[in-house]
Amino acid sequence: MALDPKNRIMIFPRLNKIIIAVVTLALIVAGYLAHTFYQYAFAPNVAATGELYIPTGADFEQTLDSLRNNRLLINEKPFVFIANKKHYNERVSPGHYTLTQGMNTNSIVNMLLAGNQTPVQVTFNNVRYLENLAAKVAQDLALDSATLVQRLTDPAIIEKFGFTRENFICMFIPNTYEMYWTATPDQFIERMHTEYERFWTDARRAAAAAQKLTPVEASILASIVQGETNRNNEKPIVAGLYLNRLRIGMPLQADPTVQYLLNDPSRQRILTQDLHDIDSPYNTYKYTGLPPGPISCPEISSLNATLNPAKHDYLFMVQKDDFSGNHVFTKTLQQHNIYAARYHKALNERKIFK
Repeated sequence: MALDPKNRIMIFPRLNKIIIAVVTLALIVAGYLAHTFYQYAFAPNVAATGELYIPTGADFEQTLDSLRNNRLLINEKPFVFIANKKHYNERVSPGHYTLTQGMNTNSIVNMLLAGNQTPVQVTFNNVRYLENLAAKVAQDLALDSATLVQRLTDPAIIEKFGFTRENFICMFIPNTYEMYWTATPDQFIERMHTEYERFWTDARRAAAAAQKLTPVEASILASIVQGETNRNNEKPIVAGLYLNRLRIGMPLQADPTVQYLLNDPSRQRILTQDLHDIDSPYNTYKYTGLPPGPISCPEISSLNATLNPAKHDYLFMVQKDDFSGNHVFTKTLQQHNIYAARYHKALNERKIFK
């Protein structure tokens, strides 16, 4: 049966209106979703610049906890949504990341996905033993100090870089270095070897040779210089004094080497008994020449002073009796004994007997 033209006119306008309404609604919904997605992905989602640390082995929930605890996100929902869309929740990369103010969610997730870490500052100085070095480094890197000590004392690693157990600490030049927070013990050691080679330029090696020292010997002597004084203006004088002793075959008679053996930070005075009782190549009152290794990681100022010593005829030194930390330098033992007696008298008056 044929459709009445009048009925056709009545039906199609109504159908057209429905289609238009559906399409319009679909466009509105699509626009809303597009706008929402755009806002989720590209609207600023970091209120203030902050640091995010994600340990090795952390999962997505732990990452969220870190973001919450540090109050880094303006809105957590967009981050979770975009992270799921990009499957970041399935492959979390450990590291140290900097989230900057105004950063959008898409940029945050992309940075974390790529593992684009922000380097951290690793600083160490005033280090006496390898164990001290490991403890300081572990404060800045996500590594275990005990594991680092194991690697630092591994004979195969020490031999690989051409050192001995006694002088391996020479390879670690105190300074501030940029590294990734997730650096492994072996990566740290390799980096320090690179820095050691970078420090010992041809010019510095030539300066050491001019004093008849190898780089390792220069580091050993620099550690003694540093043990004697923390005053940079005195370091070249002290270095020249010890070099004078080495040239004439005189024992270094350096108190810091005995203090190293005693390993007692509370000791303020070296006793005659200590000098005679301790039988060790580090006892520079008993043995001539340099000890087998440094008594600390010498700082760059101490190394430079040893490579560029003051030229003089001093053979003796003693702290001033005013306890200023400055020293009196003399050429003869007779002169030295006068000032040494004054210093010992001042120690006794202050009741410093050990």
